[in-house]
Amino acid sequence: MIYDFDKLTDRTGSNSMKWDVPVGDLPMWVADMDFETAPEVIDAIHKKVSLGIFGYTDVPDEWSDAYISWWERRHGYKMDSDGLMFCTGVVPAISSIVRKLTTPAEKVLIQTPVYNIFYNSILNNGRVVLESPLSYKDGAYRIDYVDLEEKLSDPQTTLMVLCNPHNPIGKVWSKESLARIGDLCHKYNVVVVSDEIHCDLVLEGDAYTPFASVSKTCASNSITCIAPSKAFNLAGLQSAAIYVPDERLRHKVNRRINTDEVAEPNAFAIEASIAAWQQGGQWLDALKAYILENRKVAEAQLAKKMPGLKPVNATATYLMWIDCSEITVDTDKLCAFIREKTGLYVSKGSSYGNQGRAFVRMNLGTQRDRVLEGVNRLIDGVIAYNNR
Repeated sequence: MIYDFDKLTDRTGSNSMKWDVPVGDLPMWVADMDFETAPEVIDAIHKKVSLGIFGYTDVPDEWSDAYISWWERRHGYKMDSDGLMFCTGVVPAISSIVRKLTTPAEKVLIQTPVYNIFYNSILNNGRVVLESPLSYKDGAYRIDYVDLEEKLSDPQTTLMVLCNPHNPIGKVWSKESLARIGDLCHKYNVVVVSDEIHCDLVLEGDAYTPFASVSKTCASNSITCIAPSKAFNLAGLQSAAIYVPDERLRHKVNRRINTDEVAEPNAFAIEASIAAWQQGGQWLDALKAYILENRKVAEAQLAKKMPGLKPVNATATYLMWIDCSEITVDTDKLCAFIREKTGLYVSKGSSYGNQGRAFVRMNLGTQRDRVLEGVNRLIDGVIAYNNR
């Protein structure tokens, strides 16, 4: 089947968080694509709508079977159905886990720059954010294991939130890196929560490795959060899964998500997820090829017209992390200026921690014409910023 990802979609007037902007503005910030989801998913939702009744919904075995089959086919890892739990989202899951597995004033480690909502899940629950900054050199990020071990060895550090693949830098962590993280966390009795929501958006290079698949050590000391929401653009359906191989740890997580009332699906979450995992593979493959070409087009345009903006080498996600340090080390001001002058809305790097202050994040999950327009607005904005 041929999919038309170039088809311009109009999300104005639809209560879209992303597109609730003044006419003429171009939002390329939040991780929300502008493509219609897979036809098979739409068909499953239409079928549910045709029933005309949207009551309480159970989670059937078919739901867990769909997850298990997809991960085995696509990622070479067979999950145990007993270890899977439904949750309304990855963020609700992480927030519940933080509340259950840590106590107020304990430290939760994150590797910065990283997804900004991790901060909310930690700070809003009265815990302390402990940053282990990634090392950035020659346009690439690496783990600083000396700093990581020092932070993990702190007796007040009881939980680590891992991002695999890593948002916003688009890094796919290798099996060796994950094993080293797992061994260190086991050594210092730190539980790992692995956010793997972007795992199906690896565009090229090394394949994604599920953290729990690396070793018995990793499996027994980890909680994995996964969902169809990023790959299939279903964030608004509030559907995710938590996978916990260890029975005792699973019991704790299960109790908390039920206490927090985030373990019950809405009327469309189950059918949409099953359709995505069972029938959406061909659509997803085509989507990834399209996004990869978007990235190449954007990078080529920047290299030609604004070499001072340097996209970080990334192999996953539809998010482009751009090093602006040759222009400014304060992209808060740069992003505000660009939006005022051009209407382009990109994310300021400081949202992802102090390590991101000289960067911006740009969402390439949109039609190619909009990608080109967005890159050109970015270039025009930087030129005006330099000439102000």
